[in-house]
Amino acid sequence: MARIAAVLGPTNTGKTHYAIERMLAYRTGVIGLPLRLLAREVYDKIVAMRGPSVVALVTGEERIVPERAQYWVCTVEAMPEGLGADFVAVDEIQLCADPERGHVFTDRLLNARGQHETLFMGADTMRGAIAGLVPGVEFLRRERFSALTYTGSKKTSRMPPRSAIVGFSVENLYAVAELMRRQKGGVAVVMGALSPRTRNAQVAMYQNGDVDYLVATDAIGMGLNLDVNHVAFSALAKFDGRRMRQLAPNELAQIAGRAGRYRSDGSFGVTGEARPLDPEVVAAITEHRFTPIRKLNWRNARLSFGSVEALIASLEAGTDDPLLTRAREADDQMALKALAEDAVIRARASDGASVRLLWDVCRVPDFRGISHAEHAGMLSAIFTDLHERGQVREDWFARQVARIDKTHGDIDALSKRLAFIRTWTYVAQRRGWLADEDHWRGETRAVEDRLSDALHAALTQRFVDRRTSVLMRRLKQKEGLVAEVNDKGEVTVEGEFVGRLEGFRFRQDTSASPEEAKTLRAAAVAALAPEFSLRADRFYNAPDTELDYTEQGGLMWGEHAVGKLVRGDDPLKPRVQAFVDDEAGAEVAEKVTRRLQHFIDRKVAALFEPLLGIQKDESLGGLARGFGFRLIEAMGIIPRDRIAREVKELDQEARGALRKHGVRFGQFTIFMPALLKPAPTRLRLVLWSLAQGLDEFPEAPPPGLVTIPVIEGVSADVYALSGYRPAGARAIRIDMLERLADQLRAQDSRGGFEANPDMLSITGMTLEQFADLMQGLGYAAARGERPKAKAADHDAGSTGYSEVEAQPGSDRSPDPHPGDPGASEVDAFPEADGAGHSKHLHIDHLEGSGFSSVEAQPDADDDDEHEPHPGEHGISEAETNASPGDEPEVFYTFTWSGFAKPRGAGGKRGKGGGGGGAPKGGKPRGKGPKEPGGGKARKFEARPPKKEKPIDPDNPFAAALMGLKDKS
Repeated sequence: MARIAAVLGPTNTGKTHYAIERMLAYRTGVIGLPLRLLAREVYDKIVAMRGPSVVALVTGEERIVPERAQYWVCTVEAMPEGLGADFVAVDEIQLCADPERGHVFTDRLLNARGQHETLFMGADTMRGAIAGLVPGVEFLRRERFSALTYTGSKKTSRMPPRSAIVGFSVENLYAVAELMRRQKGGVAVVMGALSPRTRNAQVAMYQNGDVDYLVATDAIGMGLNLDVNHVAFSALAKFDGRRMRQLAPNELAQIAGRAGRYRSDGSFGVTGEARPLDPEVVAAITEHRFTPIRKLNWRNARLSFGSVEALIASLEAGTDDPLLTRAREADDQMALKALAEDAVIRARASDGASVRLLWDVCRVPDFRGISHAEHAGMLSAIFTDLHERGQVREDWFARQVARIDKTHGDIDALSKRLAFIRTWTYVAQRRGWLADEDHWRGETRAVEDRLSDALHAALTQRFVDRRTSVLMRRLKQKEGLVAEVNDKGEVTVEGEFVGRLEGFRFRQDTSASPEEAKTLRAAAVAALAPEFSLRADRFYNAPDTELDYTEQGGLMWGEHAVGKLVRGDDPLKPRVQAFVDDEAGAEVAEKVTRRLQHFIDRKVAALFEPLLGIQKDESLGGLARGFGFRLIEAMGIIPRDRIAREVKELDQEARGALRKHGVRFGQFTIFMPALLKPAPTRLRLVLWSLAQGLDEFPEAPPPGLVTIPVIEGVSADVYALSGYRPAGARAIRIDMLERLADQLRAQDSRGGFEANPDMLSITGMTLEQFADLMQGLGYAAARGERPKAKAADHDAGSTGYSEVEAQPGSDRSPDPHPGDPGASEVDAFPEADGAGHSKHLHIDHLEGSGFSSVEAQPDADDDDEHEPHPGEHGISEAETNASPGDEPEVFYTFTWSGFAKPRGAGGKRGKGGGGGGAPKGGKPRGKGPKEPGGGKARKFEARPPKKEKPIDPDNPFAAALMGLKDKS
């Protein structure tokens, strides 16, 4: 007698594996499985064991039947009848209770038998129903290999790796997949509607570790064997084809049981909007205790094909068995009723053969799921062709397939085409329906494969961040990641772009989501560790020419910021703060810091060498040493009025000692010419800003400018440190101011004088700008007009000089910039009390950034014994021979009026000249007569006296000049 056994138990008990072993123990066998996907999985497994020549695969859309087939792997609906196999098995027999497909499983339970052995595998809830319907059945109880625990609700962001999130609608599934892609780098998608090819490609991504998460429908509960550690339900209700309903505990257990394979324990829970499971449900799932199934869905299998009416009546026949209940109308039965209403179809189905043919056509599954009417229309066309011609017209069939053979579009479009091709694949698999059925089986299979590949690519593109998934897999495998940094600083890890390396800081790709960013940074840090060390070695050995500092205190290596300057204990000894990621390690950070400190120390020593020389000179003593330290504190530039008393106290020996270090005692400023160069000026402003604790550092003026605009609100110290003194609307460079002072000494500041070309050339100004400058220096500027002199006689007072055009003639060479090689203190900075007078200056006219006014008064006491004030002699007027009708010439007459209130940093320009006030001593010290009681005035000249010219009687100062001459 043939053995009939039921192997019952929860998931992960090895029931399917046991059935395969039993089948292979016989010469022939048939095994029915609930899903096409599972059938393909079992088929591949048996082929690997016995070879493809003896294994057949039969599903609705796929048929692989070798000539010597011994073992048949089928979906339950496609199980061949009357084959007479030695062994027959049906998996997931509890689906007898399924509303849609249950009647098919019940039919196999009642009628499918093997010659030697029949095996039913499923849940223990079927024990009573099987015992009542199958006499002599033997029951085998299988216990779960691993434990199953409930973990409650988890956010998707906290989902552990190797988890499957289960949903019951495409919309829910895609929403979860999109969320997981952003949070975890990607997911694989498994649905029952996928083709085996797409499903296998998605599962392969999960199994080989490209992704650590799976999003699936309840299809995974039907025996799909995956390495899942945790199952999370994102929903607890599903649409069963008629209505939305809550899943029963045994259905939840079927899915949750996929967690934990063989001896590995598993867990399950909920996520998203799914409410936590009731304790009773949790207990039932973990203890495998469920309400027994008491009714199985049944449909009469003894059909009558005498007529359409007789066929419908036999399908609707009832049963008296208390364990069976008539199944609701299935899709095939509804299609039959719809076609039966068509008079033409009813007329064609007039005999048994035609009614049987009609029933076969009605059993074509509605994979498309558009509408019952649409499906019925397609079935009508197929039946008409088969009844009239015996075959489906190939031209019509070809058009249907061609319409679907398109691999472009999104996931939804590809999914619909894949569902459509499944219908035509099913038609092609029916024997005798097509003239060249082998061709169309291959063609429809090829179209399905192309659509499957396209769908897999679309799913992967949308729901998998390939970059993140690759890096996660390599990190998990603990393999050495290979990082590459190109010449643009772009960092790739294992060929995937992850960000940029800027100096010693990694800037990761900003296009990544916050969740992806964690993975990217972890991968990049792991891969960049050796790169940080190599880069630190290159940086440490790099020459100083590759390093620089910015005007805001940044430290640069090429175009990358590698640190910044911070305030030190001494303004000339700043400290550095390196920009190095913590992940680079303490050794790299220490090496970068040490190299930066060496760089800035050498930079200060080189640019401030004259200043540091004073500090190191032990021969300086007394007042000279104290004065030297004052100069060091001021970084080489001090307005003279701030230290007038100290200057007076210095004797000639002390001054000489300081001059040896390059100190210049000017009339307005005490400074070191070598420190006026652009590089020391730039560094001086940075160091001063650090010492002052400024958030934003002032920038040095562009090099080569003699004057710069004055900007209101800027600190007075900034002008001095930049090497400029404000005077009026502009500030003049202090070395040029000293040259101008030399020019002014030779003028009569009491009687008045006009600007000569040398003065305008030194400042590079127009006459109007020069007048404003002079007012800022304490002179009154009286504007006047006179007839224009002839070109031949016009040698002074020209107004043709602009800020851009004020350049010397071509026969004169430009004077050296202060501190330039070859520029001596004599030719670059004539002493305030010396005899050298300025030549013409070549000026690089650029518009610099402006600075505010700073008050600086020339002290009455200068370096040497005699200290003449500008303007002892009045200059004579140029003789003019004006002709009537000439345009009047504008000129200014300058007279000393005492130091005005500083302008440019808050003061306003006065009308017609400088304001009141006088320097120490009451009056400027010039070459005019002394205060009463002193006799004749002493004369001090910086050059041989000029030959006196006759006084022009038309000169407005003629009377005063003649009076002075008579007194002398």
